[in-house]
Amino acid sequence: QVQFVESGGGLVQPGGSLRLSCVASGRIFSRYAMAWYRQAPGKQRNLVATIISDGSTQYTDSVKGRFTISRDAVKNTVYLQMSSLIPDDTAVYYCNIAPPRADYWGQGTQVTVSS
Repeated sequence: QVQFVESGGGLVQPGGSLRLSCVASGRIFSRYAMAWYRQAPGKQRNLVATIISDGSTQYTDSVKGRFTISRDAVKNTVYLQMSSLIPDDTAVYYCNIAPPRADYWGQGTQVTVSS
């Protein structure tokens, strides 16, 4: 059974940076694309960034140039480096495979961007 544990969220001022981490319980990076998703209050969960097995990445338009997804296969960890944060980035951030499996969702990590 695959499990993901997200961490690294917090309260940050606009313009600040955070690095999120997601540790997977199993060695899945060679089998699946990995992604970060986010869910803002009252809104649906949306895809933010994807990284596939060859290392190529994709981003939703609103985070291009500000967020970077990466992974460490040895540590079974996926990262999301976020910079130039804005209030609209406030959400709970989750990792999952891409496309996501319902039974793989973890608790997520809260990111709040506010002055």
